[in-house]
Amino acid sequence: MTVGYELKKLTEFKLFHNHMTIDLVLNFFDWGDPQFELVTEFRNRIFEAVLSSDIPGLIFTYVWAFNQDADSVFIESCVEKFTSKGADVYFVELEASLEERLIRNTSKFRLEHKAPKRDTEKSEELLLKHEKEYQFNTDGFFPYKENYVKINNTSISARETAEKICRKINLNKINS
Repeated sequence: MTVGYELKKLTEFKLFHNHMTIDLVLNFFDWGDPQFELVTEFRNRIFEAVLSSDIPGLIFTYVWAFNQDADSVFIESCVEKFTSKGADVYFVELEASLEERLIRNTSKFRLEHKAPKRDTEKSEELLLKHEKEYQFNTDGFFPYKENYVKINNTSISARETAEKICRKINLNKINS
């Protein structure tokens, strides 16, 4: 999300970070409830609206668990939704050490923008639990080889990461 905000500043694209829908639905339903599927429905509806608008670009952040088929199906449907309308889709995989992610998990900016993270003890517990259950990095395999960039941003700022993304996928060309 933090890198997404920096990328938004550099590109003037709209940012749609994953917690915009998660936090909305969490006001009504717990994670795992059948009604939590509203997250996906809201996302898809927003994607459709963006595609029918004159918005020049969208930054969507998503924590993809590569060992979960449902996540891969969702991403495939997103790619199809955009490419079928002639849009280019770029993937940026960010990787940071667990120690760094634990520090970032309690940053002021993250806590301001992600309400569930404000219970820092519970948030850390969940992060550590998910670290054991899910595969969040590709480890060399990524299903979309074109328009794909992987960046280890353990030791660089969100701004530097966003600048690196712009250089690697030539966002200046896309945005002009």
